[in-house]
Amino acid sequence: MRTRAEERWAVPVPVPDAVPVPETLPVPDGRRVDLWLLRCPEPGTPPGLLADQGVPDVLDAGERKRAASLRRPADRALYVASHLALRTLLGAYLRVPAREVVLVREPCPGCGGPHGRPAVAGTPAPLHFSLSHSHGLALIGVAAVPVGVDVQRVPGPGTVDACAPSLHPAERAELDRLPPGARPGAFAQLWARKEAYLKGIGTGLSRPASADYLGADTRYRPHGWAVTDLPRAHGHTAAVAVLGTAPPAPAVRRLPVRLTSPHLTSPTDDHAPGRQRPRAHRPVGKATGGYP
Repeated sequence: MRTRAEERWAVPVPVPDAVPVPETLPVPDGRRVDLWLLRCPEPGTPPGLLADQGVPDVLDAGERKRAASLRRPADRALYVASHLALRTLLGAYLRVPAREVVLVREPCPGCGGPHGRPAVAGTPAPLHFSLSHSHGLALIGVAAVPVGVDVQRVPGPGTVDACAPSLHPAERAELDRLPPGARPGAFAQLWARKEAYLKGIGTGLSRPASADYLGADTRYRPHGWAVTDLPRAHGHTAAVAVLGTAPPAPAVRRLPVRLTSPHLTSPTDDHAPGRQRPRAHRPVGKATGGYP
């Protein structure tokens, strides 16, 4: 017989129907966060669906190189689909073609090097975003203030046992108090909070996982950031971290695999005589959900 904690992680939450990307999107104001979910279908399907959307022109050279380096077809498909979705959404928010969105890296908070949080070019940045993808799901968050999102597949008990020692001592104690059947789901949710927060502050996993408490007791989480759990779906957990006090409960909208938007490509003919292609932009960088 399952305990309440085990049942919490056994019942999936329905995912909303897919909605097309609007022609334009208003940049979230205040502390509101727009969240977008993309579910990748069977391996091999997304490249065929996306081939006629001008992927070679939309993704920059760094993104294409990163996609080509992924050995598993499913990983490549999810990477391409999620980065195309990110550029499509940012184009709708910024009112520009997706391939003209210029992406840069903010300075690293630790060393000042050019490998901090991915950002849209501009001073100040016109908006903030975060991307995470893991085992068939991708999550994108967009806000007016720094934001981090993370999605994680619920791991097996062996992964939990191997990774738990890297957690904050209070987090380890919380996991130890749970029945064995509830630990994988609780660990995945905890890790999603942790990565969302670390992406939000711009360090990523270069900051030790034990440095910050992101457990169940919200009183002891990092000051100045609101970290919210998202409904579980398809065996995944997810979380969003936003700078400031807790925003209203964010709603998750699901994207279709076949993305259609006037911001995917330029409204003018790419092959018109004398038209120059935009120069490649800097890569978004790795945003894959995973454990240490």
